[in-house]
Amino acid sequence: MRPFSRTSAGRGRWCRPNHSAQPRLTTNARGQWQDLRVSGFTRLLPAVSLLAVGGLLAACTSGDPEDERQPERPVTERNGPVGPVPEGLGEFYGQPLSWGDCARYATSDTAKAAFNTRDIECARLTVPLRYDKPDGETITLGVLRRKASDAKQRVGSLVINPGGPGAAGMPAAAQSASAARGTQLGERFDIVGFDPRGIGASEPQVQCLTDQERDAERAEDDETDTSPKGIAKQESDEREFARKCAQRTEHGKTMLANMGTRDVARDMDVLRSALGDAKLNYLGYSYGTRIGSTYAELFPRNVRALVLDGALDPAQDQVEALVAQGAGFQKAFDEFAKWCARKQDCALGNNPGAATQRFQQLVQPLINRPVEVGAGRKLSFDDATTGVAQALYAKDLWEMLNSALVELQRNRGAGLMQLADIYNERGQDGSYSTTQDAFTAVRCVDEPKVTDKKEILQIERRYKQVAPFMDHGRPAGAALDACAFWPVPNTSRPHAPNVAGLPPTLVISTTNDPATPYQAGVKLANALGGGLLTYQGTQHTVFLQGKKCVDQIGTKYLVDLQLPPRGARCS
Repeated sequence: MRPFSRTSAGRGRWCRPNHSAQPRLTTNARGQWQDLRVSGFTRLLPAVSLLAVGGLLAACTSGDPEDERQPERPVTERNGPVGPVPEGLGEFYGQPLSWGDCARYATSDTAKAAFNTRDIECARLTVPLRYDKPDGETITLGVLRRKASDAKQRVGSLVINPGGPGAAGMPAAAQSASAARGTQLGERFDIVGFDPRGIGASEPQVQCLTDQERDAERAEDDETDTSPKGIAKQESDEREFARKCAQRTEHGKTMLANMGTRDVARDMDVLRSALGDAKLNYLGYSYGTRIGSTYAELFPRNVRALVLDGALDPAQDQVEALVAQGAGFQKAFDEFAKWCARKQDCALGNNPGAATQRFQQLVQPLINRPVEVGAGRKLSFDDATTGVAQALYAKDLWEMLNSALVELQRNRGAGLMQLADIYNERGQDGSYSTTQDAFTAVRCVDEPKVTDKKEILQIERRYKQVAPFMDHGRPAGAALDACAFWPVPNTSRPHAPNVAGLPPTLVISTTNDPATPYQAGVKLANALGGGLLTYQGTQHTVFLQGKKCVDQIGTKYLVDLQLPPRGARCS
């Protein structure tokens, strides 16, 4: 989950895309920035990581040297329908899947790099645009699979979602599958990922802003102008963004009205059946935990195993989630400051207690004097704080963050801009994924609109208090966000899920997770009546990221359905 924050048009006044599959940068031995992207944006995988999910996606130009790409001739399988079939949906639950080469499913440099590996195959799943009208318009979802290497011991499919909303699941699953070779999960499960409706290889995509428009709104720093004129400008931009989403997205308002998490969960049940699985095995990170808990409520008896890492509390309203998340990022920033203070070249000095003030002094001047970074682009205050938020997801980025801040002290902004570009999924060619657009589309139908200006002003003030490192130094404002102007009503709201009949599940929660606070995981585990594994650390999501204790417990649960003892902890 990414930080709730004041943002530019189309990302929501307090929210940013929050998928957990955070990209990574690295530095060479001299501390210089290494650009490991393929020819644009991609996510990067540390060598120690076991699976490229929940924080990491690999980048490479040639893939595994032993890789053999799949033949293009598709192979059609009909494995469904399996399990209960809702009335009127038989043709969807029993549809054949035509598996073939994945190259034509790549819609970004991320996907191109991830799909350059062996043993994966891709297909299209057809689902209703509207589940209340299954005989009406249909849409398709991209699906990727790597079959279990031990067919005799195969448990079933393990469906993975890296988060979001707005994140593509196919690239994450491809890298997970590659990294899972030789592990119990790779031997016993088909590793499966899908691009949720409106996202990535799924058709149609939600489309709102052009690449040029996205660049322009990032450069403006409009949210720092809280004068009446500035508020009017922000709201005009948000209103125009909502209009463009409806105008530029195929099926228009109908598509936007059916982008919610409940729709995604129903799509996932169609996928379960089409894959031939009577029960679902699911691994969800960050926002993917919301998909998992929603599925658990809709189809509790169709679940075999759920692992939910970096949890969202389904009963918490978006305002309290915002405040809790802001506090989480401030805590991560404070931890970074303590780590940095021990370094001779710390950009924030050697007094952690003064780090927030030092940071504000470094980035707030960007509001009036953005730093040129080349190619006609300038580092804005918003991009600087976005880049920092990107780096706070895991300790393995802290060295890079300090290098970027040292650069900024020297009036160079390339490091922070690169972090911000990766966060925003901007390729070197200037193209963006549609993650930002899809994020807003999902959020605006998943959550009630906030239109009370007094409430908005109070939210802004609370956020400035709990996350002062992100404070722009201007008075709080009360501008409506894009969801206030969304052309369709919300279809869901926060609530405690009714999961009668759900088998035991496993929630993993990290004590210093900056994006999804620890207590949210505790509450989700209680709501689902399952097990809780606590990881003591500072990062966003942890399962299958090289933490042996966590990986053993999670794998044991997925394979044998054995939960850890009450109070289980890893560090």
